[in-house]
Amino acid sequence: MAITAGMVKELREMTGAGMMDCKKALTATEGDMDKAIEWLREKGLATAQKKAGRIAAEGIAMVLVSEDSKKAVAVEVNAETDFVAKNEKFQGYVAQVAEQAMETSAADIDAFLAEPWKFDTTKTVNEALAAQIAVIGENMNIRRFVQVTEENGFVASYTHMGGKIGVLVDVVTDVVNDEIKEMAKNVAMQVAALKPLYTSDAEVSEDYIAHEKEILLAQIMNDPKESQKPEKVIQGMIQGRIKKELKEICLLDQVYVKAEDGKQSVGQYVAQVAKANGANITIKGFVRYETGEGIEKKQEDFAAEVAKQMGM
Repeated sequence: MAITAGMVKELREMTGAGMMDCKKALTATEGDMDKAIEWLREKGLATAQKKAGRIAAEGIAMVLVSEDSKKAVAVEVNAETDFVAKNEKFQGYVAQVAEQAMETSAADIDAFLAEPWKFDTTKTVNEALAAQIAVIGENMNIRRFVQVTEENGFVASYTHMGGKIGVLVDVVTDVVNDEIKEMAKNVAMQVAALKPLYTSDAEVSEDYIAHEKEILLAQIMNDPKESQKPEKVIQGMIQGRIKKELKEICLLDQVYVKAEDGKQSVGQYVAQVAKANGANITIKGFVRYETGEGIEKKQEDFAAEVAKQMGM
C-alpha cells in the first residue's frame, strides 16, 4: 500500500511523533493506522515526542575509561529534573550510553543516534532513548559525546558532584606510575574547578587575541582618565591585560589550585612531577563537560502559577 503524505500527517497529529517515525510506522504496518499507533507506542516514540518540547537541562556528564586507560569517552545525557538525574534507572541508562559511545565510529550525534543500540540491536540509539523517555516520564536528550585515545601515555578522568561535571585529561608520558597518575587526577580536578578554555596559549588563535585587544582598547578609550595616556602606555596596558587573561583561560598557565606558595602554575607542577619521576610528560589536551552548560533553563515562578490558577 502506498503511504501518502496525508496519512503521515494524520498519524503525526494523533500521536505527536516525528514525521519520519510516522512514515516508518505506516510502512511497517502496511498503512494500518491503528497498528501504526501501536508500533509507535511500543517503541516509545509517541510518548517521547509529546515531551520533546520540554526543556531538559539537568542530567549527567559521565566519563568512562578503558581498563588500560588508553581510551576514554565523555557523554552528556539530559533530563528535565535533578530528581530524575539522581534516579538509579536514569544513571544506569547513561552508563549504557557511555558504553555505546566508547565503541561508536559515529562522527557526530546524529550518526550516533541512528546506529544500532548495543543492548538491543533491533532498535536504534534514538529508539532506545524514546523507550527510556516513556519509562522515566521526562524529556531526555543525548546531547554530546567525545572519545579520547592516547597510545603514548594514558587518559585520566574526574567526575565532580555526582556527574555535574565530567573531565578527561590526555597525558603523553614515557613513565606511568601512581605519582604520575595522581598528578593527572589533580590536573583533571583543576580543569573541573577553574574551567580553562585552552590547554596552553599555543592553542589561542590570533583572531581571538585581536578581538580581545579591540574590546580592551574600547574599554580604555571609554575611561576619561586612561584614554588620555600616551599610545605606547595604552598598548602596554592592553598587552598586560591580555597576558593576565591568558593565564586565567589556559590550563598550563593557571595557578595550580593546590600550590603551597599560591604561585606555582599547572605547567610548573607537571614539570616538577616529571623531574621527580625521570619522565617526559606533556598534557596534550582535555575535555570538560558541564551538565546543562549553555542550555537556557525554564524559570518557574510557582507562587505566580498558583495565584493564576486561583484567579488572583
